[in-house]
Amino acid sequence: MNNADKKRLLREMLFARRFEERCYEAYVERKIGGFLHLYPGQEACCFGVMEAARPGHDYVITGYRDHVHAIKCGADPKEVMAELYGKETGSSKGRGGSMHIFDVKHRFMGGYALVGGPFPLAAGMAKAIKLKGGDEIAICFLGDAANNQGTFHEALNMASVWKLPVLYVCENNLYGIGTRIDRSTAVTDQYKRVAAYDIPAAQVDGQDIETVYEAAKVAVEHVRSGKGPYFLELMTYRYRGHSMSDSNAYRSKDEEKEWANRDPIYILRDRLIEAGELSEDEYKAMDKTIIDEIENEVIKFAEESPEPPVEELEKYVLAENDPWVHGGVK
Repeated sequence: MNNADKKRLLREMLFARRFEERCYEAYVERKIGGFLHLYPGQEACCFGVMEAARPGHDYVITGYRDHVHAIKCGADPKEVMAELYGKETGSSKGRGGSMHIFDVKHRFMGGYALVGGPFPLAAGMAKAIKLKGGDEIAICFLGDAANNQGTFHEALNMASVWKLPVLYVCENNLYGIGTRIDRSTAVTDQYKRVAAYDIPAAQVDGQDIETVYEAAKVAVEHVRSGKGPYFLELMTYRYRGHSMSDSNAYRSKDEEKEWANRDPIYILRDRLIEAGELSEDEYKAMDKTIIDEIENEVIKFAEESPEPPVEELEKYVLAENDPWVHGGVK
């Protein structure tokens, strides 16, 4: 990763941070409804892994904290924001909302609300890739709490038996909603749990994008070369509550301060400044440009986009093709 790559990734992570912060504001303004799960603090996980993969070529799936993953895969931020606004121009035509961003063109195969649901779906994608003889891989991002679902064990067992080209990435932010991992999980080091399925695994610092990238390169190469699945655990932290309805009262101020000092954006920014590749003024200018872009292009597009037409209320639901509903043959 050269300095040009690092500066580009710094901008991408900063854009993701400002995008998510603007989502927070729009939710408070009641322009976004439903559930909203934000990603600040975990940016190095997504960007580090995807930098080692092939965004738009490899298949990616994740849970409901999904906006940033979609954007890194190539989804238009304007369409992502429009989806959050429930507009017709959204990535799922306003029908999915925050938890169901989807962009098949860029092979982002969705955010899913069911905890643990993406594990077997990623295995299925990998099975299809293997049957077709493609060089793609499937990448599944999920939080640590999802690993206590039965789908985790069933999917990883099948992936290992069939040697599927799938990379499972655990974004371990230490909490399942408001429950700390050591209160809910017997083995808190998640990478150790996949030993039962003979899957190689690693645990690394998820706040340092260079560390994530180097670990992800090893993981991606293993999977793409036909050696079967890999499990990568990234130790990270979310700077906001689980969702907008989370008061965040369960975490200590000392813990929050400790992790705030390891902000992935600041780690990379300070490294570039110390290396003489970036100045404070350049960083501030970058930040201002991003904020202006989000406000003048992304938010403007979402706010000016049309609502889904009332006439299409039943479109995209099973009832539209049900002869019982429309008076067909019974």
